[in-house]
Amino acid sequence: MADGGGQAADRLDRHRPRRHHHHRGVQESRGSSHVQKTFGFHPLAAWCANTTESLAMLLRPGNAGSNTVADHITVLTEALAQIPGSSTAKILIRVDGAGATHGLLEHLEALNTTRRTVRYTVGWKITEDDEKAIAGLPEAAWETSVHQDGSLQEGYSVAELTRLNTREGWPEGMRLIVRRVRTTRRHLKKLTDFEKATGWRYCITATNIRHMWGIAGSGHSQFLDVLHRSHAGVEDRVRTNKAMGLNNLPSASWEVNRGWMLAANLASDLDAWVRLLTLHDTDDLADAEPDTMRFRLYHLPARLADHARRRWLRVDATWPWAAAFTTCWQRLTALRAVP
Repeated sequence: MADGGGQAADRLDRHRPRRHHHHRGVQESRGSSHVQKTFGFHPLAAWCANTTESLAMLLRPGNAGSNTVADHITVLTEALAQIPGSSTAKILIRVDGAGATHGLLEHLEALNTTRRTVRYTVGWKITEDDEKAIAGLPEAAWETSVHQDGSLQEGYSVAELTRLNTREGWPEGMRLIVRRVRTTRRHLKKLTDFEKATGWRYCITATNIRHMWGIAGSGHSQFLDVLHRSHAGVEDRVRTNKAMGLNNLPSASWEVNRGWMLAANLASDLDAWVRLLTLHDTDDLADAEPDTMRFRLYHLPARLADHARRRWLRVDATWPWAAAFTTCWQRLTALRAVP
């Protein structure tokens, strides 16, 4: 998904792959062993929203904190290093709730220079002070949320919470956008007393976006809410990387699993670029899942033959995606070699 304003967009998220069942629950990590009730590794990763490729991933022990500032900065630094210089003038960084720390937000603010504009939207952990601020919002301050296509999202509302925020020590100019939805059964276990009393489930997004030049309404709370919610697409990237091998790490060895992680990410990136460069106009393959790509293209029913000192790939003419494979191959071979 490409973001407005020609920006390169990064997404940071976490996921827990399964380890080989012989080692589940007890593992040795960087010289120290620990026993835990969860899976043995807890990677932190960043993806590029424009290309869907994985920019960086840090393999961590399963007991690693979700909001460890140093880890977030490490992954973010490595991710930004992957973005070509021509695309670094405007960057949008979206992080889930684990990114709402003083250290990370201060780091994001410090990335801004005269030649680079860094905007961010970050999930926000709601405290009692935030709930008091929400309680102070008049009903007229709430506006109906919108879908990605701009249509109204009935039953969901957003409002600006910035001026009512009483929490100190956060970056100057940071805005808070609050979103609410009527509670349902799936919310019951996570509701606070305030949410039970009001009948609404709340979530807050922190951002430094005032407006985006050339994009009408980009400073409006509805726009910012939609912009951050599109971060949910990162779950597709997590699922893709798991399908490429990250769902199961093969070893109790840290280094072996790091190598496996790298190989899985390379496979995921190659898959993303094949679709971007060669299948962008093929409706059923442009956004295909890895299993679909394997069945239709990667596991091709074909035979490689030698004839007249040349090698020929003989594709079964009855294969439904033979034309798609041929087009893909021709476009790949027509690409200029990287100097």
